[in-house]
Amino acid sequence: MVFSSITFLFFFLPLTLVLCRLIRPVSWQNAVLLVASAIFYAWGEPRFVPVLAASIAFSYFCGNYIARSDGRARKLWLIVGVLLNLALLVVFKYANFIVDNYNLLADAAGVRLFHLAPIPLALGVSFFVFHGISYLVDIYRREASPARDLASVALYISMFPQLVAGPIVRYSTIDQHIRRRLLSPGRCSYGWKLLVIGLAQKVLIADQVALIADAAWLPATLNALDIGQAWLGLSAYTLQIYFDFAGYSNMAIGIGMMLGFGFPRNFRFPYVARSVTEFWRRWHISLSAWFRDYVYVPLGGNRSGTLQTCRNLLIVFVLCGFWHGASWTFLVWGLHHGVFLIAERTLLKRALGAAPAWLRHAYLLLVVMTGWVWFRSDSMDQAMQMFGILSGVLAQSGDALLFRNAVNPLTVSAVLAGVLFALDLPRRLIGAISTHLPAMPANPASRVTSELALFSLLVVALSFVASGAYSPFLYFRF
Repeated sequence: MVFSSITFLFFFLPLTLVLCRLIRPVSWQNAVLLVASAIFYAWGEPRFVPVLAASIAFSYFCGNYIARSDGRARKLWLIVGVLLNLALLVVFKYANFIVDNYNLLADAAGVRLFHLAPIPLALGVSFFVFHGISYLVDIYRREASPARDLASVALYISMFPQLVAGPIVRYSTIDQHIRRRLLSPGRCSYGWKLLVIGLAQKVLIADQVALIADAAWLPATLNALDIGQAWLGLSAYTLQIYFDFAGYSNMAIGIGMMLGFGFPRNFRFPYVARSVTEFWRRWHISLSAWFRDYVYVPLGGNRSGTLQTCRNLLIVFVLCGFWHGASWTFLVWGLHHGVFLIAERTLLKRALGAAPAWLRHAYLLLVVMTGWVWFRSDSMDQAMQMFGILSGVLAQSGDALLFRNAVNPLTVSAVLAGVLFALDLPRRLIGAISTHLPAMPANPASRVTSELALFSLLVVALSFVASGAYSPFLYFRF
């Protein structure tokens, strides 16, 4: 089930919210949420429900044994729990990739090949496995207490707003909300606003600019793009992936608030950053925090000198790349960011510090956008072809009919709106104007205007949902 679908927006979500408002006590609300989450997950991928259930069971039982044990036994149960969760990730995400690459080497060496039938990617496996590992490690570190029952762990890992694409939430963050929560009108109102904004980001911007981005990467189109069209296609994808994922995150956080849960913010206008280091403090914040706390810091972080820090950053971003997908292009994308992060700590540190703000921002956008080429491409060859066109090395006709058809007033308007809002220009402009105006008393009419604008945005977004085709969120692939 997709957040931006009629089934979810008009039936599933309203029914879940109403039941959670009417039912008491909180344990019954939790039961409703568990059933709702199971339906949500099974709606499109019922065959993977046992995979999700296995992760929940591994995390719950190993977490209890960690809490009850001491010394080596405590560490052993942590290793067992982490390995069992990682095994799910390897089998349902990386098994075919591993076998395919083994067979390439085996064929070259004349060794017998290994046959493995294609294993489909389990929906949300990257996210619920990371939730399970986070739960176990926090108990081991005594930063969280084990859940009182299996249902609490099940709700933490499978709660439908953050189940398939995050944000990645620590158990200690929502433990108290699982046991007791207050559904205040103010939080519900703010959650509703986030839901509407996220829906608009998805269907009014991400889905529209996707028409240009998808057309640019079609194999037939790619063979005819000229340099200008290639940069437009890359710009469209740069906006698509941001508004698609930020839209999902805002909807997830908003739904969580309406249900009485507090999920962490996942994006803070990453494209306004002026370095790759700053970008990763603003992009997919919950994933960055996960890798920092559970990989980077245990490796030694930045405590052991420059060389070890560079090694740790490279390890983290290789893993981050592979976490996104079982493909060499994702590995290169991770290396791309890791190398620039290392460069900013060493070679580029002084130059970036002395450069004007506009130049640092241009540098960041160039690094991130060229990184998205690796991320979007289906193969290394396709990525290299796109780089050739972007750089002007491959001079092509520009006679790409499908691409030119995708560039129309609606999609171009979405690109322009995406640029404005990705760079936070409307809010910054209003803020700049306000500083030169006298302070105005609170005006009830302004609140009414704001609510009407939000309602209008909702109506427009819903009209696109009603008339559009099925469009899953990009991070469902990961």
